[in-house]
Formats: sequence, structure tokens, C-alpha cells
Amino acid sequence: MAKTILVVDDEESIVTLLEYNLKQSGFDVLKAYDGQEALNVAERENPDLIILDLMLPKLDGIEVCKEIRKQQIQTPILMLTAKDDEFDKVLGLELGADDYMTKPFSPREVVARVKAILRRTQNFQDSSIPNQRDDEKIQLGELTILPEQYEVYLNEQPIEFTPKEFELLVYLVKNKGRVLTRDQLLNAVWNYDFVGDTRIVDVHISHLREKIEEDTRKPKYIKTIRGLGYKFEEPKA
Repeated sequence: MAKTILVVDDEESIVTLLEYNLKQSGFDVLKAYDGQEALNVAERENPDLIILDLMLPKLDGIEVCKEIRKQQIQTPILMLTAKDDEFDKVLGLELGADDYMTKPFSPREVVARVKAILRRTQNFQDSSIPNQRDDEKIQLGELTILPEQYEVYLNEQPIEFTPKEFELLVYLVKNKGRVLTRDQLLNAVWNYDFVGDTRIVDVHISHLREKIEEDTRKPKYIKTIRGLGYKFEEPKA
């Protein structure tokens, strides 16, 4: 079954261009031209990914993103922005977007980015995810991670993560004990060059700590290594 992409932009020419290229790549496409319509379509149709412009009438992309995440909808979001202002980019990611691209862009690059996001969130394959085997479960202190089932538990209670937060957590865990620089994390988790945008890593690390640490000021899982980056540690018994 083809994956469904919701394209949201108030410029009809951009929507048409993206729709054509996405359909050529085998995707089904839904369209919305303002923020309120985007919310309505997202709630009603449950697309596999949303391409969301930042500047929209009625509700802007930031508000749409915020509302989608508030409703616990974890659909991956690729945000489009015509601005080069780093604040806008980071703010979008802080509120739950998984990735962003700056206009003008190549339609082929957008399609490639969509495929990469879907692959990384394990939603691109049509086959259902098999039942988790015990040997695939990661247990670290009070934290339980089931990578193939996209589930995380803290003290046996489920924790909600955005797709990008989950990817970052799993990467840190699989490299526990290693000091990872921000550049290494950007390259491994975001899978392309974010030159000068290392604050994006800090934002996501902060979100992870808020969800898994008892005291974010004294984290026991994700340690900051001053001047270098971050390290995931298994708490001592």
C-alpha cells in the first residue's frame, strides 16, 4: 500500500509541484492550503508524513505543529521555511517537527528527504512489525526500549516520543559509554549536514532528559561531556 503524504502550503504552485513529484515516486498525496485545513486533514486522514510550510494563513506552521503534537499525533513532520533565521528552524524542531528544508528547494531533494524520514522511523516498509523478541529488548536501569516496536517505558510506564527523539535515544543507547560529539549526532541521526545548527542536538537532548530523567539538572542517563558532547550511561545499581 502506498504511503500518504499531506502537503501543506498556501502557494498552489508549490503544492502542485510537490504533488507531481511525490506521485511520480509512488506516494498518495493529500493537500491543504492553510493551517486550519491542515489540522482537519491530519486528524481525519492520518497521513504517514506531513510536509508543512512555516508561513500559512489562519494558523502558521508552528501553531499547526504544536497542536498536532499536543494531540499526541506522532506523524513525522518535514517543515518548509523561506527564512534563513536559525531561530525559526530550531523553534519548529523544539515543537515537534522532525526535519526542515529551506526554500527554494529541489523537488527531488524533498522526495529524498521524505523517503529518508520514513525509512528512519520504520514506517516506510509495508510489512507489519514482528513481535518483539526478548533478546531485542534493551534494559538500562528503569528504562526499557523496544526498538522494533518503537516503544519506550520508564518504570514500566509508556513514554511518548517524536520520531526524531526516538531515533536519537536509540542511537545514544546503542553507543552507550561512548562520548558522541554534536556533529557525530547530527550526521548519524539527521543523516545530512546541519552546519552551524548544533543547537538542534541540544534541543532534542533536553527533550529526552525531560522525559527519562528524574532530575534534569543531575541526569543519570544522558551526561554532558563539557567541550565535547554527550554520553549515555547505564545507571549504577
